[in-house]
Amino acid sequence: MASHGILLSSLLLLSCLSQTSYGIVLFSSLKDSLFVTASHTENQVMKAGIDKLTVSWGLNQSYEAGTDSTFKTIKVKLCYAPVSQVDRGWRKTVDNLAKDKTCLFKIVERSYTSKSNDSVEWTIERDVPGATYFVRAYAFNAAGQEVAYGQTTNAKKTANLFVVEGISGRHVSLDIASVVFSVFSVLSLAGFFIAEKRRTKSS
Repeated sequence: MASHGILLSSLLLLSCLSQTSYGIVLFSSLKDSLFVTASHTENQVMKAGIDKLTVSWGLNQSYEAGTDSTFKTIKVKLCYAPVSQVDRGWRKTVDNLAKDKTCLFKIVERSYTSKSNDSVEWTIERDVPGATYFVRAYAFNAAGQEVAYGQTTNAKKTANLFVVEGISGRHVSLDIASVVFSVFSVLSLAGFFIAEKRRTKSS
């Protein structure tokens, strides 16, 4: 019985070591040592391609100084809230960050500075689909691995969310082009009939 316990412990240890060696990072292993805020209000509806979002981040002051000593890069991302992940496997949350589909839209990537908080003003990109979102920031170490995070919502991702109204239908420029082409077609057809009528009369 004791040998089975030792074997199981050895397998678990090997599993952890293999994950580390292959660079697998689990979200559940990260500390929320970043604070992140965004300029939206609760349940605010924002339009893709038009509205702007100001995002700020820095060290969570509830952690002691030096916690950010390994932080080298910050990546801020737009993330799907659970309500917009239901029955959508391509947006699925996975603990293994290499396979996680929660945060698919990069807002900004910058070098980390511990001297002051940082911020960015971001226009919501046109290809962002209509859904409910929050903002998350990841801190990366020199090896390019996630070592910490922070987000604008709570742990269950149910508070302080906002909605993006995606662009649907054709773009305005396409509508204008369609109208211009239609007018050109009508004028060309009218010109053809006039020319044909004059040629008939002359003959």
